[in-house]
Amino acid sequence: MIDMSPNLVLVGVIVVLVTAGVYLLLERSLSRVLIGVILIGNGANLLFLVAGGAAGRPPIVGLEPEGRMSDPLPQAMVLTAIVITLGMTAFLLAMAYRSWQLHRHDEVQDDLEDRRIARLAARDERAFADDDTEESTTTLDEEAAETRDETDEGERSPAAVGHDDHDRPTDDRGQEGR
Repeated sequence: MIDMSPNLVLVGVIVVLVTAGVYLLLERSLSRVLIGVILIGNGANLLFLVAGGAAGRPPIVGLEPEGRMSDPLPQAMVLTAIVITLGMTAFLLAMAYRSWQLHRHDEVQDDLEDRRIARLAARDERAFADDDTEESTTTLDEEAAETRDETDEGERSPAAVGHDDHDRPTDDRGQEGR
């Protein structure tokens, strides 16, 4: 009879890796999300190897006299999971680097729709009603003018100033003057 009981230390390590990975995945900083994805990937790899059973026998039929062999599927699944984790890591690193170049931080900010849904949830109202066509106190343009835009770097947007591109002086041909 083959002993299929898993090593409890490895099971504990898997639980810690996945728990810490999920916690970091729920953060707003892309560098923490990146570390969370890596931890979850490593936890999944260990889970595949623990679920594969005892190691040490060759995965080819006929090399051992008793005819026993190890299952090659967990090893193939781990190799596939490593490639997927590497791809996700490269993508998140590129996003974090680009965010750092633009904003000097890597935190993901809320958008207007998230704020609207949060207000509706706080009032315990339905979110699927069409609030844009109904009369409301603020419009999306007013909300957009009130939000902090990180790409401005201290400049005020035309919506916050109160004019748009149509207020620029033009010459007699209708082209903007410089």
